[in-house]
Amino acid sequence: MKQLTVRPSGPLRGSVRIPGDKSISHRALLLSALAEGASHIENFLPSGDCKATLGCLRLLGVHIEQHDATTLTVHGHGKYGLQPPASPLDCVRSGTTMRLLCGILAGQPFQSILTGDLQLLRRPMRRVVEPLRRMGAEITDTEGYAPLSISGRQLHGYDHALEIASAQVKSALLLAGLYADSPTTVREPAPSRDHTERMLSAMGARLTINGLSTTIIPDTTPLRPLSLVIPGDISSAAFPLVAALLVSGSEVTVEGVGVNPTRTGLLDVLREMGAEVAVSNARALGGEPVADLTARTSGLRGVEIGGATVVRMIDEFPVLAVAATQAEGRTIVRDAAELRVKETDRIATVVMELGKLGAQIEPLPDGFIVSGPTPLQGTAVSSHGDHRLAMALFVAGLVAAGETTIEDMDCVSDSFPGFVELMYSLTAAVDGHP
Repeated sequence: MKQLTVRPSGPLRGSVRIPGDKSISHRALLLSALAEGASHIENFLPSGDCKATLGCLRLLGVHIEQHDATTLTVHGHGKYGLQPPASPLDCVRSGTTMRLLCGILAGQPFQSILTGDLQLLRRPMRRVVEPLRRMGAEITDTEGYAPLSISGRQLHGYDHALEIASAQVKSALLLAGLYADSPTTVREPAPSRDHTERMLSAMGARLTINGLSTTIIPDTTPLRPLSLVIPGDISSAAFPLVAALLVSGSEVTVEGVGVNPTRTGLLDVLREMGAEVAVSNARALGGEPVADLTARTSGLRGVEIGGATVVRMIDEFPVLAVAATQAEGRTIVRDAAELRVKETDRIATVVMELGKLGAQIEPLPDGFIVSGPTPLQGTAVSSHGDHRLAMALFVAGLVAAGETTIEDMDCVSDSFPGFVELMYSLTAAVDGHP
């Protein structure tokens, strides 16, 4: 599916389930590999990024049974049960895989190399390498980027004060803290997603959380294996939900979505914009809050977004920008410079591609400004190999006049395998399908 054509859609209607949460799927694999015993994982996300983590763990000697695409058993042999890899660990395009493995491998008694595709090799790694070096890690980077060569050794506890809230960096440092000789503390300027902390606590790690400060105390007690059903990914749910808000006459329910408060920034912003998004059937699943989300077509208004909200919706800005093109007034995004070091420079690529469709959007150093509402006109656009931009352009194509042809849709499988089929089921107009 290198290329896909999307046409204006009639009403989107129905109830759907989305794949498991990508962040939690990564962490479930990695932490299960460090546990003592067999962990059982259901609703695992079989995306390209999560498969990269699975492949790296197998190279590290972890026995992983795959009962079907989404059900796994991981046989962990403790924190020091990993084996030296026979070849470099290919993280493909997954920054989460590379950064979290850095924290684990820094404390192992062997040498390893982390590499990946060209897209990943363009992403900065010193944000995780430098704090790990302060813990005594021996890591050689390539002018601030991967490939990374790691010579595992005894690590030392450290009190880290992060300049930018980052769940990946925080998680890497907490995982490294499992191998330190004294407590490791991570202090953030704003809340970031806390899936690692929840999972570590459930597995018996000695963890204390005080506001924006998290401390892990190394312990000789083995980590307990997991039995986990992974909730649906709210970052994936964003696409059918925003599509329902924009396409006239729509009502879409996405069932079983993780609504961890560190991840629900988009819901808060959409409501502030006037969106009708209802939360129902709230419950807990594997220690994570879960609910069903229903979106109905709504008139939207522009808002200003910045501060702590940004990190709570950092992956949703491409589709938020699409929503903003149909909102009354200006939507201003600031404090989101992190977008420039994602799979692409998401400020530059979102501005470029939505601009091709006629959006009035301009970049800022740390965000963008969208003026609306603006009629969009279908044309040829490109995902630039960025899965979230590809799906955002798909949503834009549903409200654009004429046909929108998206180049390089294959990358959608990085986070949302089955995305196009799910949108078919809601009657989206794709490649001639009603």
